[in-house]
Amino acid sequence: MAPGVGKTYRMLQEGDAEAENGRDVVVGYLESHGRAETVAQAEGLEVVPRRSVVYRGTPLEEMDLPAVLARKPELCLIDELAHTNAPGVEHEKRYEDVRDVLEAGIDVFSTVNVQHLESLNDQVTQLTGSITRETIPDEVLSMADEVVLIDLTPEALIARLKAGKVYRPERVQAALNNFFKIENLAALRETALRQVAEDVEVKRLVRVPGADRSVPAPRRDEEGLPTKPEAGPQAIAERLLALAKLEPHSERVVRRAWRSAQRLDAELDVLVVRPAGRPPSEDDRKRLEALRRLCAMLGARLHVEEGDDVAAVAIRLARSLGSTYVLLGTPSLPKGLRRFGSSASDRALPMRLLRGLPGVDIRIIADPALRGEPGEQEPLEAGDAGEAE
Repeated sequence: MAPGVGKTYRMLQEGDAEAENGRDVVVGYLESHGRAETVAQAEGLEVVPRRSVVYRGTPLEEMDLPAVLARKPELCLIDELAHTNAPGVEHEKRYEDVRDVLEAGIDVFSTVNVQHLESLNDQVTQLTGSITRETIPDEVLSMADEVVLIDLTPEALIARLKAGKVYRPERVQAALNNFFKIENLAALRETALRQVAEDVEVKRLVRVPGADRSVPAPRRDEEGLPTKPEAGPQAIAERLLALAKLEPHSERVVRRAWRSAQRLDAELDVLVVRPAGRPPSEDDRKRLEALRRLCAMLGARLHVEEGDDVAAVAIRLARSLGSTYVLLGTPSLPKGLRRFGSSASDRALPMRLLRGLPGVDIRIIADPALRGEPGEQEPLEAGDAGEAE
């Protein structure tokens, strides 16, 4: 859930246990943060020396990926999975280094905090007020054969912090005043517990790569063995379509939609509708590229269409894809222009989707930052009440 709970220490313990059982174990990268207990736990394990990389005149130390591959142990311990490498090495991110190690037939134990999962980026920022800039695709975590949650109560973690077991003394007070507030840690702990619970459920679904997702996946029993299929009709596979705009909040909509898709074992498509015949501005290009990167990281499909009628484009695409859910952000209601009816098109979008996509669930993703704010009571338009029922 946070730095200091004991992830690295536990990884080293697991590595020691594997070595005692006769496996060839090395430490590919260890970040002890100067913690004496962690350094002591690493004693007795072979450590692959780091390599020095000079970036803008500053020497930096990174994992020596070629040396790890050349050493070819049975098991490699690689700390801090979400780390961003210095420019000049093989890959930008450490999780990409880990993929190379795995492809070489070497098992890996690694560590990561829940706030580093890309799909939780907005949620963690909302909970803690801190922006996490280093993230990993959720797929990296889902590929793991086993996920071990290192759990600790917020009170115990704060006690460790005050005792100097997490950061150096000069950093303790600043940490207590910012990230390490008890309400932040409690929220992160709940997030971590929920994430692991969802991971357990998803892994009960046995998928064959490239298999038809319309065929229900067999489930496993408590011992991991496939269970017999249930009699009776099976559920149709779900497919989600998220509507995104070239605005900053759309990344939050995509992340929330992806997490919904994961819970439903569904595919996710993302639609951006650009005005027809109008070249994109520099800001539009940057935001579209940010959406492309996010969709690539999450494994979603991005569709960019031109048109002046967003609802018509969304309805056409949803029908062609066989979408069963459509998700969109909260329609904007400009206060100054509302009485002139200029926001009617935006307000009408959910109702038009309901009319044009019968049998498809329409979900509006609210902005959690607005919770608790008083809303305006506005009457539904004459035909809306019947449609909403």
